[in-house]
Amino acid sequence: MESSEEDDDFPSIESIIPQSKIDSLYQSRTEKGIRQLCCELLDLKDAVENLCGNMRTKYLAFLRISEEVVEMKHELTEMQKHISSQGLLVQDLVTGVCSELEDWNKSCGLNDVAEENPQVCEEQDSTLSEPYNERMTLLDNIDVLLAEHKVEEAVEALVAEERKYPELKGSADSLSEEANLYRLAFLERKAMVEDQLVELAEQPLVNIAERRKALSCLINLGKGPSAHQLLLKSFGSHLQKSIDVFLPSSSLCPRIFSATLAKLVFSGISATIKESGLVFGDNPAYTNRVVQWAEWEIEFFVRLVKENAPSSETVSALHAACICIQASLSYCSLLESQGLKLSKLLLVLLRPYIEEVLELNFRRARKAVLNLVESEENLPVSPCFVSRLSAFATSSDDAIIDNGLRFMYIIDEILGQLTPLAVVHFGGNILNRVSQLFDKYVDALNKALPGPSDDDNLVELKELLPFRAETDSQQLALLGMAYTIADELLPDAIWNLWNPQNESKEQRAGPMENASPSTPIPVEVKEWRRHLQHSFDKLRDHFCRQYVLSFIYSREGKTRLHAQIYLSENGEDQYWDSDPLPSLPFQALFAKLQQLATVAGDVLLGRDKIQKILLARLTETVVMWLSEEQDFWSAFEDDSSAIQPLGLQQLILDMHFTVEIARFAGYPSRHVHQIASAIIARAIRTFSARGIDPQSALREDEWFVETAKSAINKLLGTSGSDTSEIDEDHIIHDDIISDSDESASSLSTVESVESFASASMGELESPRFTDPES
Repeated sequence: MESSEEDDDFPSIESIIPQSKIDSLYQSRTEKGIRQLCCELLDLKDAVENLCGNMRTKYLAFLRISEEVVEMKHELTEMQKHISSQGLLVQDLVTGVCSELEDWNKSCGLNDVAEENPQVCEEQDSTLSEPYNERMTLLDNIDVLLAEHKVEEAVEALVAEERKYPELKGSADSLSEEANLYRLAFLERKAMVEDQLVELAEQPLVNIAERRKALSCLINLGKGPSAHQLLLKSFGSHLQKSIDVFLPSSSLCPRIFSATLAKLVFSGISATIKESGLVFGDNPAYTNRVVQWAEWEIEFFVRLVKENAPSSETVSALHAACICIQASLSYCSLLESQGLKLSKLLLVLLRPYIEEVLELNFRRARKAVLNLVESEENLPVSPCFVSRLSAFATSSDDAIIDNGLRFMYIIDEILGQLTPLAVVHFGGNILNRVSQLFDKYVDALNKALPGPSDDDNLVELKELLPFRAETDSQQLALLGMAYTIADELLPDAIWNLWNPQNESKEQRAGPMENASPSTPIPVEVKEWRRHLQHSFDKLRDHFCRQYVLSFIYSREGKTRLHAQIYLSENGEDQYWDSDPLPSLPFQALFAKLQQLATVAGDVLLGRDKIQKILLARLTETVVMWLSEEQDFWSAFEDDSSAIQPLGLQQLILDMHFTVEIARFAGYPSRHVHQIASAIIARAIRTFSARGIDPQSALREDEWFVETAKSAINKLLGTSGSDTSEIDEDHIIHDDIISDSDESASSLSTVESVESFASASMGELESPRFTDPES
């Protein structure tokens, strides 16, 4: 009954019994003994597992050792065969030598001596075989050294033997049969040593010291070219592996891919040069091999750059190309200290690629310039550009300023990718492309001005700009913006590339003005700047031409500038008394210039130079039109037209008045003076040909000068500077005077001390943009 109760108290293994119940049931010593036995069993289990693991490891080791034993047994078998063949060879050699000695002894008649003294014969045989035995011992020693992989000691033995017996390096023609056999055996050992050295040098995981020893041993064996080829092959293989590992990441970092690749390639070339110098010295033959190998690697490098570069028309491609030039040429300069010059080759290989990238990027920029559409996108334009161009912005011409900012963004985006060495080697190319891009921009601005353009046939300007400069303020803002870009912003950007230390300086004036005497301006930069000036001159002249033509042909009646105002038969249009005035069209011109000067003072505030340049060019354009208008002069040359001395006096007074306008305003008048003098001379010749005597018809020169100055003062006192249009009520009419007996007039050189519309006094200093005809 007790046994059955105990069985009921022990549940099956699958059930889970609480620990409290176990503690209450098993308190006897038998229980403790069972628990101790379980612990010992667990320890025994762990020991068995460890033993199994050790047995597995030892079994693998046993298998490996067994394989090595099999290989060793194979090597021993081969060695035994080799020793046997060598023994047979030695035996044959001994037999041959003995027969030769016997024949030689017979020929020398020594047989009798040998019979009488056999001991002497034995001593001779031992003496003759002693060198042979030494040689065979050497070959055996070399075999042992090769078996033990003691290649350096084997090389030393071979070199010593060649030094002792120079005939080993020569031909077999002059050697005996015995010596030739030894020579062949020696060369066989030497070839075996060379094979081991080559195998060691070609191993990819061999360290530098071991490879260097192997190459040195090959050099000692007279295999210098082969050793050098192994060196180049080893470094080339290592470089190729590094490139293969790096290439998959080229798409992840396209901008710095070329720089990283250049570091890999040029570092490999530098390491090769150093190792070659350490092992082979300054031997020209080996140096030329290194140069040739480096050139091959450079060609491979350029090919990889082209194949893995971004699309050539993107900014990323330009940045990558410039970084490539900067990094590669920098590494080339470091290699020059090691006696290797690769800069010229690198430039020859990279130049077509760089020029292609520049061409495609500037082509993309031209398309953007010719399609300057309004965009809501806020471009990251430099604050310097915004501060200088926004000065011309008003509520009516914000689109014009946005247009200029977008153009400078395009330029700055391209120039921002350039590196110093890219500028050094491709600066002229870049300057030409920037100037061409500015020319396209000026052509686009010409389309924004009213009136015909000289470039109406330009195919690329089919689309109109999103703005038109219709009013005076808009046109002046456009000119001021173009002038600022050509005279300040573009030169600043270019000069910072040519002279990077100026980037941190604040430059309110152009960079050329800030250049110190110790920093000469490159000739190519000067020529480039002149080209910009000429491009702006075209825009300025187009504005002046259309402005003057609009002024001349938009007027009717007495304020219209034509020859009839100087050909009145009854003199009703000629008001000459003690204080005459210029003709009505020139009075209107004076008022128009005053009005434009007032607008320019507001739009071009602080830009006195461009204000005076524009006003001066407008005045020049008027007299140039008058001098070139053939219909105007044909009216005087027509015999049917009636001419009078008063007409000649009026024309000369108008010319003096025009010159005095320029002098009074304080802007350059030399060109106006020249054209006006030519008009006066032509008028005098024309009237003289019609029978008018200039000596009796004209007054003194001083009279015309003083009259022109007096007319300016009188007009300023009677008409405001903000007059938009001049009609007959605003123009002063004087009575006509008929007495004129002065000679032909010449223009005054007296300078005025007054100005209008707040123009500064005095002649303008040499303008930044000068007329090409001046």
